[in-house]
Amino acid sequence: MRNTLVCLVVLFLVGAPADGQGPAVEPVELILYPAKAPAPSENYRLLPSADEQTDADAVTLYQKALRPFPSDLQMDQINGWLKIPIEQLPREQVQATLDKLKPTLALLEQAARCRQCDWPYVDDDTLSLDLPQYRTLVLFLDLQVRLQVAQGQHSEAIRTIQTGLAMAKHLGKGPTLLQGMLGVAVGAHMCRQLEQFIQSPNAPNLYKALRNLPRPFIDLTSQAKWEEPDIREKGLLLMDRLDRHVAALQCIEALRLYAGTHEGKFPDKLSDVTEIPTPDDPVTEKPFTYRRTGSQASLEAPAPQGAEAKAAMRYLLILKG
Repeated sequence: MRNTLVCLVVLFLVGAPADGQGPAVEPVELILYPAKAPAPSENYRLLPSADEQTDADAVTLYQKALRPFPSDLQMDQINGWLKIPIEQLPREQVQATLDKLKPTLALLEQAARCRQCDWPYVDDDTLSLDLPQYRTLVLFLDLQVRLQVAQGQHSEAIRTIQTGLAMAKHLGKGPTLLQGMLGVAVGAHMCRQLEQFIQSPNAPNLYKALRNLPRPFIDLTSQAKWEEPDIREKGLLLMDRLDRHVAALQCIEALRLYAGTHEGKFPDKLSDVTEIPTPDDPVTEKPFTYRRTGSQASLEAPAPQGAEAKAAMRYLLILKG
């Protein structure tokens, strides 16, 4: 039962094959634009600040958000919108769908800005029933970010990503490893939306905001020590992959900053980026593998030891003027 739930967590929220098999990972292609460093007044955050937080308990709000969604929602349509390029979104239709979801999205925003999140113990049967609902909540946030990016509403998109990452942190504090893995999976979804965000031509640079996220972003070591070895290994692997994802995005934002002050060009080597430090891969504790070919570059990291080839990371970065 527990192994099945682990696979469901990965399948529903991370999107990886549940059987652990599959071909080597294909590169994620990002179209990037040079960026200048944000002005001192533009203090972007990817988690809510302390003065935004309330003393309410987030659990009650998340449970309300999990209540039945509008009956006329077309989830196949929402899934389709999440797969097409952002510029092809039918904005009026997407906005109409999000308008139906305003109460749910408002509850998530409130919950994410609670200091306290006191999860009760949830058994495997209850968690398996909640998994599809949590997946749906994440899809709602994904869709809202994509529309906001499409409309050039960068501050609003950052706030929605804040909500998703704070939700991930809350879930990561669950009393069991499986609940914690839900949090890691939600964090992975928000990283994929950050990939969309940084491709927007006028998107502010989030290097500093990414650098200021905690590492590990979600720490599952306390929950993992009570689990069977194979489940513990899967949980810790997902935790490390999330931290790698965050570090890679920070590295990519460093490259955008470099291009913004070097005639719109990528550096020949990562070591050429001297104005700000580029993060190492937290899995290998070595620099990411970087190669430049003209206006394109690749950023890669190998699969962790003992993991399938699909656990490797590969980005193809294409720099526009």
